[in-house]
Amino acid sequence: MDEDNFDDFFDYLDHLEVIEAYRRRDRLFKRYIRDGENPLEFYEDVEFRKRYRFSKHVVTNVILPLILDGLQIGINNRGLPVSPLIKLLICLRFYATGNFQNVTGDLRKVSQATVSQTIKQVSVLLAEQLGNFIKFPDNENEQRINIIKFNAIAGFPSVSGCIDCTHISIGNPGGDDAEVYRNRKGYFSLNVQLVAGPRMEILDIVVRHPGSTHDSVIFDRSAVRVRFEQGQIRGLLLGDNGYACRPYLLTPVIYPTTQQEENYNRAHKRTRNLIERVNGLWKRRFPCLHRTLTIKVDTSVAVICATAVLHNIALQYGDNFQQDDVDLENVDVYENNENNILGLAF
Repeated sequence: MDEDNFDDFFDYLDHLEVIEAYRRRDRLFKRYIRDGENPLEFYEDVEFRKRYRFSKHVVTNVILPLILDGLQIGINNRGLPVSPLIKLLICLRFYATGNFQNVTGDLRKVSQATVSQTIKQVSVLLAEQLGNFIKFPDNENEQRINIIKFNAIAGFPSVSGCIDCTHISIGNPGGDDAEVYRNRKGYFSLNVQLVAGPRMEILDIVVRHPGSTHDSVIFDRSAVRVRFEQGQIRGLLLGDNGYACRPYLLTPVIYPTTQQEENYNRAHKRTRNLIERVNGLWKRRFPCLHRTLTIKVDTSVAVICATAVLHNIALQYGDNFQQDDVDLENVDVYENNENNILGLAF
């Protein structure tokens, strides 16, 4: 082969390399048309987490399998049934925004009645997992670890939990007993008792009492009081002055007069502050709890229990939540405008 032929051959190889480079670039940067009907595919991970408060992995591999069997009951090929995944996402979207059900339905192109039924169904199924995810440690070694972790906060010994109540606002339930739900601040609510652990997990929850019920009454009627009195749970509870001081439930000294009492109050406050942080994190992750639940009381109870379960699932699987920058007051307007621009439902 003469010199000119060699030059032509190498020019041809260079040409092939250029073509292959363009092909690789096209494969890398080609436009990918995502399915707007499937939020798992439509949203990137960060955007998905902002809207549903969980990563795609936790939604599909942890939460959905827990309730899948229950969601599949009654599904047939008649009409256009909503898939279990979409039902779960509708409910998570409601938890994450506290939207009116019409708004949530419009975003998913389903009726308000379907959204209402879905929220109730999913919430009840998640609430049934209460015993699996919300509980005190089962054995003494785990209880001892909790006490050590609490002690590391401010040096307060033998603490196994911090207790407090928080009001979840609900709409006027109507009927002859409606005023029972009006709390001392003047709005209708459920008074929810929480016991928090050192990892900011929820160890116990009581959701059955109306807003007018005092914190101490809820505690007196709770199973956790019986368990502490019978010695089934090691250690102490820390509570505020809304509770009576007991051998297993310590409250602050109202009028400290000695340095020891000052030190006690300081350590008590720093340790018990954890329950306030749990309340804040729980309601920030699920703003429906911060807004008024305009649903039936029994469904509100299921929603509160379900979000408590989800709170512990998030901690257990390390799905940490950071308050996103989206203004929740304007999120519905934003998403409707986005839908109109893209011509997609999601």
